[in-house]
Amino acid sequence: MKTLRNLLILVLIVGIGSSVAVAQNKKEKKRATIKNNIENKHYTFNANNAIPLSGGTIQLTSEYDLKITPDSIVSFLPYYGVAHFDVPYGSTDLGIKFTSTKFEYKAVQKKKGGWEIIIKPKDVKNLQSMTLFISADGYGSLAVNSVNRDNISFDGYLE
Repeated sequence: MKTLRNLLILVLIVGIGSSVAVAQNKKEKKRATIKNNIENKHYTFNANNAIPLSGGTIQLTSEYDLKITPDSIVSFLPYYGVAHFDVPYGSTDLGIKFTSTKFEYKAVQKKKGGWEIIIKPKDVKNLQSMTLFISADGYGSLAVNSVNRDNISFDGYLE
């Protein structure tokens, strides 16, 4: 009876240990994929929340994203905030929507495995820069700095 109990405890310990090892392996694979995608400029940032300069967090119920490829950036993001000028009267499309093929891209890996990515589109009017802060696990935030609009940021994840 004692040996059966000891055997059962040993099986449980081995089972738990292997589960932890499998989870760690999946986490490491995910981190390696994120690193590879960022270095190769091939990923999508999906926005879950918008955080305007003046106001609280806005939960996004539609799909909004920023797609990065080696030769282009496609932004389909909403905008909540104050546009100071250069906006057509009565305009209903105030989002951050553009495609850029001329841009600077700088990705710097941080000490804890996360990333800071600075994107400066050269062919998009009124947009200074976009800065992505991505954790090693793929969660992050995007800060958008405009010339004629209040700044806005987004929370989301990399895909």
